[in-house]
Amino acid sequence: MEEHAGKNLVWKNLLSMDLDDPSLKWQGFRDGVDTLPLHGDPTQGCSCALLRYEPGAHIPRHLHVGMEFLLILRGSQRDERGHYHAGTFLINPATSSHEIFSEEGCVVLAVWEKPVRFISNAD
Repeated sequence: MEEHAGKNLVWKNLLSMDLDDPSLKWQGFRDGVDTLPLHGDPTQGCSCALLRYEPGAHIPRHLHVGMEFLLILRGSQRDERGHYHAGTFLINPATSSHEIFSEEGCVVLAVWEKPVRFISNAD
């Protein structure tokens, strides 16, 4: 990442970056899912992060309070509406909900307008 004057952030090589690079600050998010914050505070407002799912990982049902934009960078994930492979761009509107499964594992770029609210706490 490069930071420029005026707080512009540039993340290079998202498609080919070494996800195991020890300088990356991955954080636990859910069982089998880690997050790498890229910008903003996910508890306050607009934010974006990489999500890294281990094979078999699941994120329980959650409500989108604001818009969510997802780009599947590697692997695949599915929800009740479909199965999405690398290169797929998804927009989940405010008030929508879903749960996510990734049988093979995946890496996703996620941008949230507002924090999500978990409906189910099950892992």
